[in-house]
Amino acid sequence: MTDSTNETTITDTSAPAWLIPDKVYDVLKWVGLVVLPALAVFAQTVGTAVGWDGTGITVTVLTALGTLVGVVIGASELKARYGLAA
Repeated sequence: MTDSTNETTITDTSAPAWLIPDKVYDVLKWVGLVVLPALAVFAQTVGTAVGWDGTGITVTVLTALGTLVGVVIGASELKARYGLAA
């Protein structure tokens, strides 16, 4: 015999669908995959050409930000693809 009165069931732990609307997702994907990498290359090229001392740190920050956005978007894509999202 089993007593099911002591069992706890978690029904839904995912974020609501409205948390990141489709338009915001599309913009973040574009920024992460196109804008930030292009901006990093631009900063590297122009900064080096004009001898700007902050070139290295600027490129590092832009690249790290682009990677962060890409990973978050990629994780969201996987969750949606495998039905783990709301």
